[in-house]
Amino acid sequence: MEETMATMTATDTGKAVRIHDFGGPDVLRYEDVPKPEPTPDEILVRVHAAGVNPVDWKIREGHMGKVPLPSVMGSDFSGVVESLGTHVKEFNVGDAVFGVVAEESGGYAEYAVAPVSRVAKKPASLDHVHAAALPTASLTAWQALFDTAELQAGQKVLIHAAAGGVGGFAVQFAKWKGAHVIGTASAQSIAYVRSLGADEVIDYRQTKFEDAVRDVDVVFDTLGGETQERSWSVLKPGGILVSIVSPPPKEKATAHNVRGVFMVSNPRGDQLARIADLVVRGQVKVNVEVVLPLHEARKAQELSQSGHVHGKIVLVVEP
Repeated sequence: MEETMATMTATDTGKAVRIHDFGGPDVLRYEDVPKPEPTPDEILVRVHAAGVNPVDWKIREGHMGKVPLPSVMGSDFSGVVESLGTHVKEFNVGDAVFGVVAEESGGYAEYAVAPVSRVAKKPASLDHVHAAALPTASLTAWQALFDTAELQAGQKVLIHAAAGGVGGFAVQFAKWKGAHVIGTASAQSIAYVRSLGADEVIDYRQTKFEDAVRDVDVVFDTLGGETQERSWSVLKPGGILVSIVSPPPKEKATAHNVRGVFMVSNPRGDQLARIADLVVRGQVKVNVEVVLPLHEARKAQELSQSGHVHGKIVLVVEP
């Protein structure tokens, strides 16, 4: 029989932000939860910082399918290894690490478990806050551009919502690769997107991007809907549209003699290590715009849902 919270000691539990029902920000609860136990191929991490992603509030509202309840929120973390599963050889207790939690765990917590395949060692010169901002957003951009679109130097790429968490990484990765980078953004974000390395920035409220752009090799669709529909015409024959929002209709791709691919990111520690190296070498910037304590997760998700935050939102787990 499960031990009740009333009989658990402080060492058996930790603070976390959970949902017991789907709904608005008010369903988030900051409470004591049982400390998770790592399986043989997992590590237990004492979390120092947790990244906030738009998918978090979508899960909270019930848009991402049937998540078992109660559920600890969040996926991205940075922290220190507390204990090891019996098969783990890649890490040691005390190692600073960052990555993506196991499916049954959550990052908005003092303790989380993660499979070793989803974790990388944190470089000493990268602090926990900026490390926690990396995993989901940076991996999504990296895998969309390089694993899926196979972007090459000299190609032309159009990145929608280039000032967002994923879009901002995509601009930097594409520029690092040697591509010609075009981003869409609001007027107040144009300077920011240019600072990330974009060669051209289109104010989507003033200019229809399809009137200003043509013969693009890759479109990175982070918005879906009407934006995706209008993007087909800017691609050159043989080009590719990669969406992380909604599956592109096959008939649309065929009609324009291009490819359309829907992509879901895959947590990979080896790619995180490579991305972190680019950050440490100053070739990629991690823009953390808002840092809040863990117990203010409600405010963090409200800000994320507003869509007005350029960079990343990170929750700090206070010791």
